[in-house]
Amino acid sequence: MAHKFEKLFRKMSPEAQKRVQVRANAEYQALALAELREAQDLTQVQLAKKLKIDQGAVSKIERSADMYLSTLRNVIHAMGGKLELTAHFPSGKAHVVALRAAVRPAKKRSRKRRIVSAR
Repeated sequence: MAHKFEKLFRKMSPEAQKRVQVRANAEYQALALAELREAQDLTQVQLAKKLKIDQGAVSKIERSADMYLSTLRNVIHAMGGKLELTAHFPSGKAHVVALRAAVRPAKKRSRKRRIVSAR
C-alpha cells in the first residue's frame, strides 16, 4: 500500500525534514535554471564559452541553492535574456529597475616616497 509523501514526511524528525527541504529546494532551483538553458537550445559547454568559464562551473551554478544576483544576471544575459526583479508586497508589486554590474572604485596608485639622504 502506497503512502502519501506528506504523511511520511510528517513522521520524520525535524532535522530530517529540514535536510529533505534543503535538498528539494536545491534540486528545484537547479532544475529551473537548467531548463531555462535547455529551452534556449544551449548546452552547458556552449553557455560556459559565452560566460568565459568552464563547463564544471556552469554545472555548479545550476546546482547551486543560492547565488549572487550578478551571477544569475550574467547567466541569463549569456542565454540571450534580461533579468528583471519584482518584489511583491501586500500593498502591491515593486519592480526593481537597476540590476547593474557593481562598479568598483578605481584603486589609488600608491606613490612610494623616495628617501633622499643628505650627505
